[in-house]
Amino acid sequence: MPLSRQYRFPRARSSVGAARTFVLETLTEWGYRERHDDVRLCVSELATNALLHGVPPGREFCVALVADGPLIRVEVRDSGGGSPQVAQEGAEACGGRGLRLVMALADDFGVTSHNPGKTVWTVLKTASAAVDGAQNGSN
Repeated sequence: MPLSRQYRFPRARSSVGAARTFVLETLTEWGYRERHDDVRLCVSELATNALLHGVPPGREFCVALVADGPLIRVEVRDSGGGSPQVAQEGAEACGGRGLRLVMALADDFGVTSHNPGKTVWTVLKTASAAVDGAQNGSN
């Protein structure tokens, strides 16, 4: 049975670090010990993009984590318009690399549109499923 947990974050810079902490503490609690650096970077980029481009003032964004066997799925949902685009910036550009990094690290990546908003998600494969402590069920 998949494990899942989600948390809502305010539109604030501090929410990016809080989202990383939420995801990594949850994965550790569930017994996932692999790919923490990859997950950390993906959460950072997706949460930052939600704040910069997707969360209207006064609104929140939601980070959801689903673990199913060896698969870890991270979702960031916001209520803003538009769809994320992978920037085709030059090597000297100061920004625009976030989604390219996520796509390079992830085993799967996508965007699901909602009305309003969208969910940007990524899936990372691990070598094994969670250990015994995670078998308590989902939250």
